[in-house]
Amino acid sequence: MAAETGALCYVIGPSGAGKDSLLAYVRQRVPADGGLMFAHRYITRPADAGGENHVALSPEEFDQRERAGCFALAWRRNGLAYGLGAEVGLWLAQGLDVVVNGSRSSLPLAVRRFPGLRPLWITASPEVLAARLRARGREGEEAIARRLAEAASFVPPAGCAVLVNDGALELAGETLLGWLRAQRRVL
Repeated sequence: MAAETGALCYVIGPSGAGKDSLLAYVRQRVPADGGLMFAHRYITRPADAGGENHVALSPEEFDQRERAGCFALAWRRNGLAYGLGAEVGLWLAQGLDVVVNGSRSSLPLAVRRFPGLRPLWITASPEVLAARLRARGREGEEAIARRLAEAASFVPPAGCAVLVNDGALELAGETLLGWLRAQRRVL
C-alpha cells in the first residue's frame, strides 16, 4: 500500500492582503506534531526587506538553483524571482500537509505540478489594501494603483476558498487556522 500524500495548501492574494501576517499568526498556533509544514520561499529580495520570512538569494544564486532543479516551483513577478524548494515535494510524499505562500500568476503551473493543490485566496477591500500598501512604504502611488487594479481584476478559480482580511488579525487568523484544520484534520 502506497503512503498517503499530504495536501498542498496554496495561499495566494494581492499585496497588502495580510498573507504574511496571517501565516505567521497560524504558525505560532500549530502544534509541532500537527503534521503541517510551512515552506519558506526563496526570493531575490534582501532578507531585511520586511514582511515575510524568506531565504534571500542573489539573481545569480537563484538561477543556479533553478538550473540544478532545487525548486519544486519557480516564477518571476514584479522584478523578483520566487521559488518553492524541492523539500515541498519531499514533505508531501511523507504525508505531511504543506502551506505555501504562492502566486496568482503561477497558480496554473502549481495545479499541474501538484494535482491535489488546495488554493486559498486571501484578500481585503480596496481601501484596506491601499492603506496597507502605503503603510509599508515600498512603492509609490503609481505602483500601488497598478497593484490595486490587478487585485480587482483577479477572479478566484472554481474551488478556491476565499478569506477576506479586513478586520482584526485574530479573526482572520482563526478563520485561516480553521480552514487548514478542515483540509485533512491533522492539527
